[in-house]
Amino acid sequence: MIVGGEAELALLLRIFPDGVEELDGAFAVYADEPPLGFDVVDAENVRAGWEDAWREFHHGVRVGRCWVGPPWEEPPPDALAVVIDPGRAFGTGGHPTTRLTLELLQEREPSSLLDVGCGSGVLSIAAAKLGFAPVVGVDVDETAVEVATANAAANGVAVEARRVDALREELPPAELALANVALDFVEALLPRLPARRAIVSGYLERDEPGAAGWSRVDRRTGDGWAADLLEWA
Repeated sequence: MIVGGEAELALLLRIFPDGVEELDGAFAVYADEPPLGFDVVDAENVRAGWEDAWREFHHGVRVGRCWVGPPWEEPPPDALAVVIDPGRAFGTGGHPTTRLTLELLQEREPSSLLDVGCGSGVLSIAAAKLGFAPVVGVDVDETAVEVATANAAANGVAVEARRVDALREELPPAELALANVALDFVEALLPRLPARRAIVSGYLERDEPGAAGWSRVDRRTGDGWAADLLEWA
């Protein structure tokens, strides 16, 4: 079943513990019955043995100096490897918005960094490997915080993951912030973001986040999605 929308992967995993896969800007979820309360685009039976067979379709992705992929694949020897074991949560690093954010991130000089909506920690870990410090990741979901902490430890980098409601609670200051989330969340976040620069994504190429005091410095697009580097005036 393909579930459309901007639902967070960590939340979907709680609702569909049998598995979630990120596919073409939507999510495929594994369940006995079609999920209630979601826009179901398609549904089909899954063959027996999918629990292991899905690994054949989950591969690492190279983005500039970084490689994001599962532990059963060998990263390129010249890449900064961000190794994420997805278990039954597929798609780590594969979505265009993640790749576009990574592209913009690699063009910035290392500094302190805040990752809002850190999820599994892919961007936070990549930032730490690129030399950013300190790196703080925040997410409203406690499971995401636990997963990001574990993934950072497995990658041997220092990332402090905290449970924070970014639209209600105080955020830790940083020189650069990342927010790969939905457009409405980005627009609500920017006025209260304690950073001089921000790389934001999670929306389509036709969309442009707007917030007083912020101006766009750079943009990356791909597969219909966009990421922007914004600067506080």
